[in-house]
Amino acid sequence: MNVLTIDGSLGEGGGQVLRTSLALSLVTRTPFVIENVRARRKKPGLQRQHLTAVLAAAEVGAARVEGAELGSQRIVFLPRELRAGDFRFAIGTAGSTTLVLQTVLPALFAAPGPSTVDLTGGTHNPMAPPFDFLQHSFAPVLASMGAPLALEMRQHGFYPAGGGRCRAAVQPAAWAPCELLTRPERPRIRARVVLARLPRQVAEREAAVLRSRLGLSADAIAIDEVAAASPGNVVMLHLQLGQVTEVVTAVGERGLPAEAVAARAAGAAEALLGANVPVGEHLADQLLIPMALAGGGTFRTVRPSQHTTTNAWVIERFLPVAFTMVEDGAACRISVGPRG
Repeated sequence: MNVLTIDGSLGEGGGQVLRTSLALSLVTRTPFVIENVRARRKKPGLQRQHLTAVLAAAEVGAARVEGAELGSQRIVFLPRELRAGDFRFAIGTAGSTTLVLQTVLPALFAAPGPSTVDLTGGTHNPMAPPFDFLQHSFAPVLASMGAPLALEMRQHGFYPAGGGRCRAAVQPAAWAPCELLTRPERPRIRARVVLARLPRQVAEREAAVLRSRLGLSADAIAIDEVAAASPGNVVMLHLQLGQVTEVVTAVGERGLPAEAVAARAAGAAEALLGANVPVGEHLADQLLIPMALAGGGTFRTVRPSQHTTTNAWVIERFLPVAFTMVEDGAACRISVGPRG
């Protein structure tokens, strides 16, 4: 049996190397060993959400696993058979539900029947894609590529308590390449400010910054007060960029003024709009696996992050594809096709 060896310290050296390896190991039935898991992080090795991702992947793929424990920096993963079904995964902290879901999504798209996934944990984390990004940005592009994904938010979950609940319904995919190269000259922008257990004036101060920085009218900004186990605040900007809706997010933090949270979101939106591309940095990263599974595709995005280039490297280890990234000023065209 040939076992692929992955060095988790290469490139950005974070959890994405592990998640992509798990996802494509399941799809290709390729066993692998990953050494130096999250070696470049302040707390290396498996943290709670990474361990949940490993255990979730093992359940979906009936896999044998060695090293599946908190703090482990070496994992042996031996997949056997993809399963469709109804799955429940609880992180037990405010760790990201969306990152756990993204670990098993490619396998569930390749499974022999429809599946549902119920997740409990964090839904809006500073270092992970928020649920709204998956629902409004990622899922519609997947649908256009032949991979149906329905997402439902049941309760928001913020740091430190977590307790958020969400559900995904996944159908087997019939992959088709995507082409995302152009966008409208004047993109439409809408904002959503989410508050949990905080004064409404926090959201109103954030809305004032968005009106000033981005010229948004009052009716383009929605303020939603939601239930959650911990106080929380998120500013989300929905940018209609033609075929793509980008979701730009800033998560509130203890001690960070409301105006600074809104300014972060506005600044990120201004940077994306200034680049004149239809795909932002984080969506670019998430589209690499779907494009590779489709066997082709191309999009224009901002200059790729180390996260994106590392992800491409891992994908090329598991699948017979090659990525090309051609930079043009502040923009980059990323394409994938058969290797050679």
